[in-house]
Amino acid sequence: MRMSVFVVAGTTILVALAAITGTVFLLLPEPALAQEAVATVSPAPEVVKWAFLAAAMSAGLSALAAGFAVAHVGSAAVGALAEKPELMGRILVLVGLAEGIAIYGLIISILILNRVA
Repeated sequence: MRMSVFVVAGTTILVALAAITGTVFLLLPEPALAQEAVATVSPAPEVVKWAFLAAAMSAGLSALAAGFAVAHVGSAAVGALAEKPELMGRILVLVGLAEGIAIYGLIISILILNRVA
């Protein structure tokens, strides 16, 4: 059971890195629009390319990390439930936290894509 907590912490770090990548994109100023007033609102192709890459990284890495965490936490949960069935509530919380990692990455990728559109 102790190993699964470290797995969740490690995957959370991976998701945090993906979220930082997306957040950096969100916080960067738009130099093309800052220099001159442009009537069109379509972003430069380079900006769109990096936005799609950041969104894909945040969603993909968080999904991979969540799958890894759920696999390890779930297998540890089955072993713990075999010995003590009364731990069901606590184990569901741990598995839910591991699944929440994917949702955080998906939210970041949606924010990135909304910024581009």
